[in-house]
Amino acid sequence: MNVLVLGATGYIGSAVVRRLTRDGHQVVALARSGSSPVDPTARVGDLADPDSLRAAVTDDIDAVLHLATPTGREETDAAAVDALLDRLRGTGRPFVYTSGVWVLGVTGDRVADESSATDPLDIVGYRPRIERRVLAAADADVRAVVLRPGIAYGHGGGIPAMMVGWAREHGHGRYVGTAGTRWPMVHVDDLAALYALALDKAAPGSVLHGIALPAVPTAALAAAADVAAGGTGRAEPWPVEQAVDVFGEPFARALAADQTVSADRTATDLGWRPRERYVTSDLVAGSYT
Repeated sequence: MNVLVLGATGYIGSAVVRRLTRDGHQVVALARSGSSPVDPTARVGDLADPDSLRAAVTDDIDAVLHLATPTGREETDAAAVDALLDRLRGTGRPFVYTSGVWVLGVTGDRVADESSATDPLDIVGYRPRIERRVLAAADADVRAVVLRPGIAYGHGGGIPAMMVGWAREHGHGRYVGTAGTRWPMVHVDDLAALYALALDKAAPGSVLHGIALPAVPTAALAAAADVAAGGTGRAEPWPVEQAVDVFGEPFARALAADQTVSADRTATDLGWRPRERYVTSDLVAGSYT
């Protein structure tokens, strides 16, 4: 397939591009307006310019993956999604929209699955409405799918890399909030494999969860991050009120959100089998050291 990828150079996007290329797909990256893409096959477009997105989805594009970072403005992000879907209506071609588990809110011990109601954290407050726009396109003969990744790790990147940086800066590991906070997580390569499966097999209107580890204690991640930074495995809580001064309230509250999220339905429906389930080992003796 010729796959148009928005966000192809990002942390997750880069892993997805590697996987699609390995699987024999032709990746067509979307480069922002005003940039000079090295890849001659790249298309120029911008989330703030719906016409440029429509122009990028030419008849030779077989599928669209939206992994671009949201702008933070609902009208802009909704118009961008609508522009892409406009070019796919009536074609049956796949469209995969990247959302995230933060739309599920704080779950605590309650396990949220693909059918759970959304209760978004402030940082993603409008994203469930974007999800509904995407899923509604399934009624217009678009194989539209929403994919919600967990906290991605691997290859020394993602939020865990930030935690290693905190440990280096402060002399010990840090986790925002309390010792009871847990994150649903997934290795970025396993997540890339799920995107490839979504292109090939996901049913129109599906909500998919990219989760391999349903609830990883952030205190354990902070201790492992301290080891990665050369420490002894010491971890201390970082009060949310103090983290707000560094990250702003929406992101600090998201880092402190306790979640337990399942991807059992996704794994069953698509035959997805994550291989990497050892995030602390990767921190202590893998790609983060």
